[in-house]
Amino acid sequence: MTTLTYCKGLPTVAAELNPTGYTEFECFLTAFSGVFYRATIATVNHLLSLNNTKFNKSAWNTYLQQTYGISKRHANGAIALSRGSVESASECRTRHIKQLGARLASATSWLKKAQKKLHLAQKFYADCHWQNSRTGCNFPASSDIKTRKTNWYRVKFTIHNKKRYIYKLTQNLGHLRSAPLRVKVRRSEVFIVGSKDESCGNQICQWDGNTLKFRVPYCLEEKFGKYVTSEIGNFERNLSRLPEA
Repeated sequence: MTTLTYCKGLPTVAAELNPTGYTEFECFLTAFSGVFYRATIATVNHLLSLNNTKFNKSAWNTYLQQTYGISKRHANGAIALSRGSVESASECRTRHIKQLGARLASATSWLKKAQKKLHLAQKFYADCHWQNSRTGCNFPASSDIKTRKTNWYRVKFTIHNKKRYIYKLTQNLGHLRSAPLRVKVRRSEVFIVGSKDESCGNQICQWDGNTLKFRVPYCLEEKFGKYVTSEIGNFERNLSRLPEA
């Protein structure tokens, strides 16, 4: 069995084009993607509603088969895609919170140092005999010739903006920690997975180097038959994306 590695797109066979400008395989994928989208949405919503309860994959697989008229292999693809999407969204949320927390800590640290530096400078110049100081000022006042604004003004303005930035980060962190997790499910997408006990590759979708053969789900057999094939041939593709076995 030939292995099909990563490819951005499959070639369109001119001889298979129908009057609308699409092949039967493309029409099938369009129809199947709608069914697959609804099954994925239902699975994602179910996974999000578990609240740390163990997921019963077998029972949910049966539910998808009966509800959407798909086979066990098709349902496995929807479940695998949904679980991956939910886990990815959860991990991204955790990393985002961690990243915002690091930004908040950095901004808070800078604000404390800037306020302390400005306070010490103001205290230094408040002394009537500051000209006779032996240590000098940690942040001496100076003025820009073009803008005629002092370096103190720039620091005060930066402190003002930094406080607004800290407030925004605090609000975002509070929202992310309490907001329910949301997962984006793409339309026009079909995800197919194989099984370890299959003796001849993936039983749903197979490619022998010339013909691509796809098993049609039960709900679409009346329109497309049991299998949909396309003579895509041996086309150019990127063979270096997958490691050697």
